[in-house]
Amino acid sequence: MLDVIDSRYFYLHNGVVSYLFDLLPNQQLEHLYYGADLGNLDRDDLSYISLHINKASGTVKFSKEIKNFSLADRMQEYPTYGTSDFREGAVSLETGETYLYPDFKYDHFKIEKGKKREMAQPASYGNGSETITIYLKDVERQLELELSYSIFENLTAIVRKAKIINHGQQEIKVKNLQSGVLDLPNSDYNFLQLSGAWVKERHITTRPLTQGITKIESLRGASSHQENPFIALVDKNVTNDTGTIYASNLIYSGNFVSQVEVDEWGQSRLMTGINPATFCWKLAPNEEFCTPESVLFYTSHGFNGLMRQTHTFAKNHVIDQKWQKQERPIVINNWEATYFDFDEKKLMKLATQAKELGIECFVLDDGWFGKRDSDNSSLGNWTVDTRKFPQGLAHFSGQVHRLKMKFGLWFEPEMVSPDTELYQEHPDWIVRHPYSRYSVGRRQYVLDFANPEVVENIYEQMATVIKEAKVDYIKWDMNRNITEAYSPYLHSLNHPQGEFFHRYIQGVYQLYAKLLTTFPNLLIEGCASGGGRFDLGILFYSPQIWPSDDSDAAERLDIMSGTLLAYPLSTFSNHVSAVPNDQVKRVTNLKFRQEVACFGPLGYELDLNKLSTTEKEEIKEWIKWYKKNRNLLVNGIFDQLLKFDPAQNVYAWSVSNSNKQIIGFYRKFARPNESLDQYFPLKHLNSRKQYQINGRQTVAGRVLQKYGLREPYQFNASNPDTAQVSGDFQSYLYQIKAIDRKI
Repeated sequence: MLDVIDSRYFYLHNGVVSYLFDLLPNQQLEHLYYGADLGNLDRDDLSYISLHINKASGTVKFSKEIKNFSLADRMQEYPTYGTSDFREGAVSLETGETYLYPDFKYDHFKIEKGKKREMAQPASYGNGSETITIYLKDVERQLELELSYSIFENLTAIVRKAKIINHGQQEIKVKNLQSGVLDLPNSDYNFLQLSGAWVKERHITTRPLTQGITKIESLRGASSHQENPFIALVDKNVTNDTGTIYASNLIYSGNFVSQVEVDEWGQSRLMTGINPATFCWKLAPNEEFCTPESVLFYTSHGFNGLMRQTHTFAKNHVIDQKWQKQERPIVINNWEATYFDFDEKKLMKLATQAKELGIECFVLDDGWFGKRDSDNSSLGNWTVDTRKFPQGLAHFSGQVHRLKMKFGLWFEPEMVSPDTELYQEHPDWIVRHPYSRYSVGRRQYVLDFANPEVVENIYEQMATVIKEAKVDYIKWDMNRNITEAYSPYLHSLNHPQGEFFHRYIQGVYQLYAKLLTTFPNLLIEGCASGGGRFDLGILFYSPQIWPSDDSDAAERLDIMSGTLLAYPLSTFSNHVSAVPNDQVKRVTNLKFRQEVACFGPLGYELDLNKLSTTEKEEIKEWIKWYKKNRNLLVNGIFDQLLKFDPAQNVYAWSVSNSNKQIIGFYRKFARPNESLDQYFPLKHLNSRKQYQINGRQTVAGRVLQKYGLREPYQFNASNPDTAQVSGDFQSYLYQIKAIDRKI
């Protein structure tokens, strides 16, 4: 998988992808190729690929030996601004008031097989992987740069990170150190991003690349509702199954930047990493700084090909693989049923009803601790409210467990309310600038998770509750952006405040790691006011995330369509909620809500006791069906059947394994005589097998592959005598199952 040829060419390949770079005359690294596998390369091939003719009009003399040479138009692995390359660089260093122009030259390399999964920081892992680390040195400034590249079996993913080490005697300030760079020889792509807002996260937005910089970023202390670290460069003629796509993502949850710069020759430079706008790291002598990992993806098979890469990578090399083997419990969350108005008796009535319907886990949401009767109190005081639980939380949890249900609990660990002892006793634990003016969001403050003592305090509080109540499942919320970022802890250590945001998210990861080390079977569902921190960093610890506070099924179609480009179905926590919907006040039928929410881990968030007998029976039967198909719906191969359109009204997708497919069709609004007017060729079938459609019609696999599944021609309201469904918010599921009869 990893070849080093003539001590000059570095070649990563695995039969599906090739990544190639070499040494420039100045001993820096030149990027040559990333794309479809090139197989074994000989010296003639390498000489041909690395041939370069200067486009730049001016050249630079680097040394007596290197003349008529310029980096201005060179594709590079880790560029530095200003050394004849005037594009933005991947590294910026200062000492005192002096801007440095480091000269990192190749020294040696090391190859390692396998990557262990270690809890301290989120990162990729895998026994079948190989990693090459290139060591570069700036001798004059006594700095070392390590660039790591990992490749995995049968995937196009290339994982990159950078580490800088100060071997000198002078303190260095790291102002920018990006995780990954990809230079491409052209720019004929659309820039695709997943953007939105609270309750409207990760909608697909595209715009053409032009000369200059196209970028997205977060400055909120989290990857954010507004942007996501995932971006893609998409062939302008891309379809679901054809067309070239390059994409990148970060295994990181804090402030980030992902951008593409197009130069005057139409070359593109993709860079992604920690956002330098809020970053400054003090690197004392003999200290080092390592970036989070970035991931590059390539496909020539359109959006479905991209999702095959991103989904497989996340499931097999980021998320703990044990969650592929353990069934995700169907949950009932009490939030929309009770909000803050509950006691043990009311909750047990809801739990008992949930058990009768086949639900497997009761999640107690906000309001169980301190004196929490509204959202302006008690955060940071993780002790049980004895008014609501006079016999303690362990007593209530015990009753839930006696129903043979799992017990889940809500926390917002990173926040504190001003009415708590924690706030009063430790004002130095609050993220707040010493100015007289400061901002308060949601009547709560952010705790300084850059301070290890703060993380330890919250861990001890949480661990006590988890142990006593035998908690199986945590919903981890985070409902406030960080304003006027300032760490009293960093100030006391004379560290720059530019370290705060990165140290903060490291503290979050530390708390996750401590909890999961103590309670290894704990399932933690990530949440950040909904989908404000839906990223690979959180997924390293949390196998699923609440994708949005907007649980409206119609809106979730768009949220899922965007999110699925980067993250697999198994990461979604999908709840069937009450109507009118709490966020948009839309009324949708129960069938539509359930047939959207079934793709991924299923849950319910409504007062079951207010449902009619007919509705309860519908849910009970649906849960029975879901349990039979749960592994497929959570872990199957996902495909989009209709290309995304910003004005989309009809959606169609499928999820498959070796023996079965479930296909969902959805229409938001009824329109006269609207028809999909096409057949859908199906993938992942055996052409020699027979398949049964919805337990009735039998069709050959080769017919479904080549002719296709007939679109639901009655999936409209134009003919009321034959329509399968009618009205707004229509849904219809096909189940395609192999039968024991070969052709």
